[in-house]
Amino acid sequence: MKRGIFFFLFTFSLNLLAQNTNLLEQRLFDLPDVSFKKIDTPEGFESAYQLKIKQPIDHKHPEKGYFYQKAFLSHKGLDCPMLLGTEGYACPHNRYYRELDTLLSANQIVVEYRYFGESQPQQYNYQYCTVEQASNDYHHIREIFSKLYNQKWVSTGVSRGGQTAIFYRYFFPDDVAVSIPYVAPLILELEDKRIYHFLDTIGTPECRAKIKAFQIRLLKERERVLPMLYWYAKGAKLDFTYLNLGEAFEYAILEYPFSFWQTTKQDCAKIPDQNIPLDSAVAYLFDLGFGIDYFSDKEINSYAPHMYKAGMEIGYYGYQTEDFKGLLKSLPMQPHPSAIYMPDKMPTKFDPTLTQNVSNWLKINGNRFVYIYGSTDTWTATGVPYSDGVDALWFILQGENHYDARIRNFNSSEKQKLVSALERWLDIKIKH
Repeated sequence: MKRGIFFFLFTFSLNLLAQNTNLLEQRLFDLPDVSFKKIDTPEGFESAYQLKIKQPIDHKHPEKGYFYQKAFLSHKGLDCPMLLGTEGYACPHNRYYRELDTLLSANQIVVEYRYFGESQPQQYNYQYCTVEQASNDYHHIREIFSKLYNQKWVSTGVSRGGQTAIFYRYFFPDDVAVSIPYVAPLILELEDKRIYHFLDTIGTPECRAKIKAFQIRLLKERERVLPMLYWYAKGAKLDFTYLNLGEAFEYAILEYPFSFWQTTKQDCAKIPDQNIPLDSAVAYLFDLGFGIDYFSDKEINSYAPHMYKAGMEIGYYGYQTEDFKGLLKSLPMQPHPSAIYMPDKMPTKFDPTLTQNVSNWLKINGNRFVYIYGSTDTWTATGVPYSDGVDALWFILQGENHYDARIRNFNSSEKQKLVSALERWLDIKIKH
């Protein structure tokens, strides 16, 4: 008898889920500018879809044409909040924000950034690859899907995606109730010098000295290292025409301190010293997230839309060279080599107005933000500074880097502080 009741309830639940899915798909079908296909459903959701959303190339002049922006919808329930994931680059698969989904029990729409991945117009004009145009993309999505999801909306993103969430809120402050940018920089100059101060002071003097010694050793061994790089590039099928191999080598050396603090667990003991064979030291550099591969044509081209915005309106960083006098053969000592690689080597025409305006706006109007940073992440040097003039939260997690500054690593008091604020801002009760 009990087995029969269980089977009935199980079958009833499956039928109800199928009915809900069919109803949702009918309502998706009725939305303007949206096409969709069903995809595998992540754990914890009822259904999931890959979306194509019609967007104007120029939101101020829709007659100039359109493109289709890729997004992913993970559906939990029409009575649940909506989490809008503002990606900063391509989004090749259904990425979702598990810790916020668990905390908020929310639906999710994760959106690929314009001009990346499959979200590109046929005629590639960088003139429309701007922060304001991208913010309008998210606003258009918000307007469309609010017809289905009318509970509170929360925006979030990581790194460039977190930066995107900040800019989106600046242009459309009423679109979402809360913004939760993770490890998001807000850069104020073409060469933001706050990063130099960070790299000169983070960690122990001994660790910083070891990093510098590693850089100097490889630069001094240039004639032995470059053939290794040549054969590595051949095997990996990497091309170096935007930068030649000598330039890429020196850029990788200059980038090393930034990426060491940004992405590693800051294990200074693992930095190769003079006793480590040279080929092992070079292999160590290859294994970093921003080794020589990052400076190949493939990677430079893949980041071109981001680099365009960096050179025009959102700024970036450069590399100090003063400690390498006589060791740089391909890059100049002055001006400092820039980390910006403009598409087709077009000139930068940086205008700081946008980021300065956003910075000033956040100090006064940036309410209901949660900023999450890691104390050892290089990008924290350019994070949104604390302001006591707004109802917002800042969490700087001690010892955590770009990839580990997450809610999962909050201590109990930090977690309670976050939950209390979200409950107040969203008028919900959170189980945790």
